[in-house]
Amino acid sequence: ISIIVKITSPGKIFYKQVRVGLNGVRFILIKFRTMYDGSEDLTGPVWSKKEDPRITKVGKILRKYHLDEIPQLINVLLGNMSIIGPRPERPEIIQDLLIDIPYYSRRLKVKPGLSGWAQVKGVYDANIYDVKNKLKLDFYYIENLSMLLDLKIILLTFIIILKGRGQ
Repeated sequence: ISIIVKITSPGKIFYKQVRVGLNGVRFILIKFRTMYDGSEDLTGPVWSKKEDPRITKVGKILRKYHLDEIPQLINVLLGNMSIIGPRPERPEIIQDLLIDIPYYSRRLKVKPGLSGWAQVKGVYDANIYDVKNKLKLDFYYIENLSMLLDLKIILLTFIIILKGRGQ
């Protein structure tokens, strides 16, 4: 994947981004780069959307099969993330969400994960409406934490990956 990313578009292989984890602690999330280098230089942090022109051709495939997220296993090993939990969000977006959704901070009471209930049951968040729907699913997960639920999420995640249901 590293070689393919490097030869198909100029820029770095990995994309590193500040995210917010357990109890609001910031960490550097690592992913394979799927967007053109410098794609947010003019816009700043914005949600990705369907058919986003910032995404490279290879990036579309990596996202579809969630292969861009493999380097996040490093975040799991470093203790910033777990395998299952709500996805970590960017601090700039969290600031806005805390204004619109005051109870959003409850989501920061569990370690973020590579996959989660909202990822296997929800939609890719492209706006505040999607975020509110995913938040309901995240709260369901937080309130029903169990090994059985985590195993179900892992199974559903593999099915989603095999079917190529990523963005």
